[in-house]
Amino acid sequence: MKFINEYYKKLIEENMEENVKTAGESLEYLNNSTAKYKGKPIYSLYMAQVFPEKVKDYLKKSAEMMYGILRKVIREYLTQPDYRKHFGFSKELEELILRTPRYENLLPICRLDIFYNEENGSFKFCEFNADGCSSMNEDRELNIALKLTKAYKDLEKKYELHSFELFDSWAEAFLEIYRSGGYDKEYPNVAIVDFLELGCSMEEFGQFAESFRRAGMRAQVCEIRQLTFDGEHLYAPDGMVIDAIYRRAVTSDIMKHREEITAFMDAVRANRVCLIGDFCTQIIHDKTLFYLLNHRRTHAFLTEKEKGFLAEHIPFTAELTDERIAGSDVLEKREGWIIKPKDSYGARGIYAGVNFRQEEWEKVVEEHKNADYIMQEFVMPYRSWNIDFRKETPVFKKYSNLTGMFLYNGKFAGFYSRQADHEIISSDYDENDVASVWAEEVFGAK
Repeated sequence: MKFINEYYKKLIEENMEENVKTAGESLEYLNNSTAKYKGKPIYSLYMAQVFPEKVKDYLKKSAEMMYGILRKVIREYLTQPDYRKHFGFSKELEELILRTPRYENLLPICRLDIFYNEENGSFKFCEFNADGCSSMNEDRELNIALKLTKAYKDLEKKYELHSFELFDSWAEAFLEIYRSGGYDKEYPNVAIVDFLELGCSMEEFGQFAESFRRAGMRAQVCEIRQLTFDGEHLYAPDGMVIDAIYRRAVTSDIMKHREEITAFMDAVRANRVCLIGDFCTQIIHDKTLFYLLNHRRTHAFLTEKEKGFLAEHIPFTAELTDERIAGSDVLEKREGWIIKPKDSYGARGIYAGVNFRQEEWEKVVEEHKNADYIMQEFVMPYRSWNIDFRKETPVFKKYSNLTGMFLYNGKFAGFYSRQADHEIISSDYDENDVASVWAEEVFGAK
């Protein structure tokens, strides 16, 4: 990847004037596209993140390995009461999690985020996202804009470049999961549900609704608070009977607003609707899992290969308690640590020691200890070249990288790439979206 990144940079430098021109065309497309975050155009950089075929295949295999481990964790939680105690979920949430859906795959969709080092091929996991995982539409639109650029066309002379299809593939996977539950209807009526004022991308929801329709299903986007239930059927606001739900509402928001969504909750509890994914996915979303993955209780049901994989790719993690703090150097060596809430999303409430002076860091740790936080080994993101043509004087600089790996029904589906000036890569900070493509070298090309 490093070689391609530097070659890509060289192509731009050799023809800067033409690339400035096509950057303008690319940005104009994006500004008028459906790639929006909270109603505003996304912020993007010029160069795509290009994954050589060997890297793509390696990360695909790794993602599917991690996925298999996560499925084992979910199954263990559902079947073994002693294992549940390690997670510390509330009684009400645990009752929801223990509802076992009729379909076979208990983790229908996820995005596994990693810090990948392009120098040596090593990586560490950053976060696991389940039903609320997003940004498929950003990648789709970024790839359309990317193809307008001079540098991309020049890169195609050396590499055969491929983007990832992330919409119709999910509709097909969704249908497979639904049918595995033995439901009567061949093509269900689907509601894509969220708290719409919290949903980051109505445009993305609309793209998914279209993909479900192309696959033969009736589908619409619904505000989760506006559903109705008569004891037999769950209804969309327009009266459509809902057979299956693509849940984009994350569990923490559902628990916070559960008194406002009684129709949804009653239909789910009564098993009158197929919920994809069900609440058992919260097991992998909660960051408690990061320190349990290398716990002896989890190792008890894993293979030696799986245990070795986790030892290599899961950063050291512990609960942020007085006892754990006393037994670590989290205060003395702040640059090596990051603290995170157990159940959050969008990088909310995350603090990296490298961003604080010593006195500030000690105060942050003190304020968040013994309060549902974890402390974790800090992984410095790999930095690669990119350029921002929105700037008045654009210059090449190196940006921190975060790579997301989508899996649909257990199968790798594609990447989502983000870059930032700083170490925390999030839309709430200074995140930039970049297109993800994979490359085959065109032998004999000049």
